[in-house]
Amino acid sequence: MSLRSATAVAIVLCLAACSPKISGTVRLVDENMKPVPGEGSKGTVINLINTTASIEKASSSVLVEENGKFESAKDSIKPGMYKVEASRIGYETETQTVKIGSMTRKNLDFTLKKIPEGQRKSIAGTGTDADKIINPGEVNIRPPGL
Repeated sequence: MSLRSATAVAIVLCLAACSPKISGTVRLVDENMKPVPGEGSKGTVINLINTTASIEKASSSVLVEENGKFESAKDSIKPGMYKVEASRIGYETETQTVKIGSMTRKNLDFTLKKIPEGQRKSIAGTGTDADKIINPGEVNIRPPGL
């Protein structure tokens, strides 16, 4: 095989295997930053929002798996600036911003802190609009199809 054809094969393989990807892990912790007993991060929602893309291509979501890991769906990540948000009901939402290029692979780690019961807001019987503001960690957005 000539050097030219070997280079072409390597480029084709890299295009297939080096597509942009965002992956990582999520840990759930209590107020003391210790793991929450009996609660796994499976089902935590990861929103991947491309802040530089057109509306139709701006966002996607994935769920965290049993092992606490997540990975963007194949071909769902396009180059641009991403706001990556991990959210789960009862936990503070964490957001990270990353720049993704045509072959960038980013690994992000999130640590979501449990919101103490007495600090959660409720909209029932509130007197003002300010009292109706809910921490994003208490709203669970599910990806389409679930």
